[in-house]
Amino acid sequence: MNLLLLGKGKTGSLVEEVARERGHDVQLLASAENPQGTGLTAERLRGVDGVIDFTNPEVVLDNMRACIRNRTPMVVGTTGWYDHLPEIERQVQSAGAALLYGSNFSVGVNVFFEIAAAAAIGISHGYAAQIVERHHAQKKDAPSGTAVSIQNIVSEVANLKPEITSVREGDIVGTHVLLLDSQNDTMMLVHDAKNRRGFAEGAVRAAEWLKGKSGFYEFRKIFLELGK
Repeated sequence: MNLLLLGKGKTGSLVEEVARERGHDVQLLASAENPQGTGLTAERLRGVDGVIDFTNPEVVLDNMRACIRNRTPMVVGTTGWYDHLPEIERQVQSAGAALLYGSNFSVGVNVFFEIAAAAAIGISHGYAAQIVERHHAQKKDAPSGTAVSIQNIVSEVANLKPEITSVREGDIVGTHVLLLDSQNDTMMLVHDAKNRRGFAEGAVRAAEWLKGKSGFYEFRKIFLELGK
């Protein structure tokens, strides 16, 4: 595939490395070349099989709108824009475009989401729920998109949104804890990322899965369909 990468931060750099390892051609579009998504022109996107975005919440909406307008398949790993989900979904469906987003592209985290959904039934049996997430000091959004996903998953099961505590310190890749506490015992479910490679691998595999499709997808709903 011919992939265009937006975002050259820690995760974006790994996405480039993983994509090349998997035999893809990778082009980079720097933020200076793409203010407000203006670098994502029809000419620039010609021949591009997929765009992968790991930028920031300030620019991702413009990037998505440009890819939707040009009907270029897009994988979005950037978080912090989910208040606009209904709007973006409408635009994707109206244009016949393809967009796949996820709060976390780690397969392990998405397995964790399923475990959290199963554990949330404890709330109806008297358990109190709390979410704690810890990330590196440079992370711009708080709470993390992953923590919000866990919160929404618990809410779907228990009709209650647990409080999220966010910690920003050091160079922590990402730790998420779902705590379920009762008078009799405590359950603590933990996902601790050792590195960012899992995020990168998931994003590249998502781009491979999205090729040839149209529609609006969440990684959590399709990750079991990914190839190796």
